[in-house]
Amino acid sequence: MRKAPLALIATCLVMLFVLCPCGQAQTNDYPLVAAKECTPRLGLPNLIARANRKGSEVKIGYLGGSITAQPGWRVLSLALLQKTFPNAHFAEINAAIGGTGSDLGVFRLQHDVLDFKPDLLFVEFAVNDGGASPQQITRCMEGIVRQTWHTLPNCDICFVYTVTESLAAPMITDGKFPRSASVMEAVADRYGIPSIHMAMQVAALAKAGKLLWSAPLPKTDQEKAAEAGKVVFAADSVHPYPETGHVLYREAIERSLPGIRAASKHAGKHKLAKPLDPENLERASLVPVSPAVLSTGFQKLDAASNNIAKSFEHYTGGIYRAANAGDKLSFKFKGTYAAVYDIIGPDCGQVRVTIDGGAPRTVARFDSFCTYHRLATLLLASDLKDDIHTVTVEILPDQPDKATILASRGEKMDNPVRFNDRAFYPGALLLVGELIR
Repeated sequence: MRKAPLALIATCLVMLFVLCPCGQAQTNDYPLVAAKECTPRLGLPNLIARANRKGSEVKIGYLGGSITAQPGWRVLSLALLQKTFPNAHFAEINAAIGGTGSDLGVFRLQHDVLDFKPDLLFVEFAVNDGGASPQQITRCMEGIVRQTWHTLPNCDICFVYTVTESLAAPMITDGKFPRSASVMEAVADRYGIPSIHMAMQVAALAKAGKLLWSAPLPKTDQEKAAEAGKVVFAADSVHPYPETGHVLYREAIERSLPGIRAASKHAGKHKLAKPLDPENLERASLVPVSPAVLSTGFQKLDAASNNIAKSFEHYTGGIYRAANAGDKLSFKFKGTYAAVYDIIGPDCGQVRVTIDGGAPRTVARFDSFCTYHRLATLLLASDLKDDIHTVTVEILPDQPDKATILASRGEKMDNPVRFNDRAFYPGALLLVGELIR
């Protein structure tokens, strides 16, 4: 089953994604939902029916960010399901990428999860969607649900919510979910999807003064005594320790299973309700780049001999590289949104983006974190008329001012040779619509 390399998890903590075409204005008056550990709704009837059959192969998809990428609740929940349903054999589809939210998840869903035909899909984006607008969250999360049930109508879905110290205040002071989870609950209500807030006990311990959000994990008896019985949640108030915070998350799932099982009465194909937002992203897709959209200067990198391809082609279907001025990526599509899922790093340059022959714009494929290579998203166009559009991305001869860009974060070019190029590394197209081949 699909695994996320640890190096990718680390580097993706600072991935800079352009939000999907869902509106980005912040809204602070969204009505927060009363906090509850589990809302079973219609349960997980297909998962439970399959898991109870002796000898069944059951695949669990985990779509989320860095908290899911850790060897924590994902690993523990898979073991819990195996223990709960011993007649079946459970396997995971690990589709977690650190630093990403539902705005990327909705595009990579098919490629990273649905192609592997899961029986259950866990979706964990409440933390990484913490700064997104309610409209964006609704459109992306609803797009995930509708894509899943269009493709695999027997796949059950469960929303799971995590928390950070900075997002926990509504739970601790008012007994309310944070905004992102509250918005997701509206989507879950519409489609009868069970939800588990895995951090209710975390918030309760914090309220009682029995939780340390951020501290080293005590190892010796003396260090444990110094913590006075408090649970040390994480090193950074965000990513729980597998030994503590993630155990609390797993325990929440365990407490939730009986209620979910009781609600799981009607196995069969899931029916799609009328959408909450007609502009939801059920048409979002990831299309691997091919030579048909590239000029002859691009070469496909071989994972057997190239570390960039070895680390990242798994997520895009392949990585291409060109560094000559004038080399182009060009394509036509029918839809409303287009982006390139690419790699940026020390040797990258800048490109000229042109849509439908309009005024070009210059976009750097280099930023202040580019002392190493990582996944990124190059927004090409959004909010377009749902029609046929022509897109061109051309490598420019001039490099961005890399020294100045790095200096904004106190970084320097350790070896100028590493930075002296104008490379462009496209891997896939992110479209709301369809590529015209």
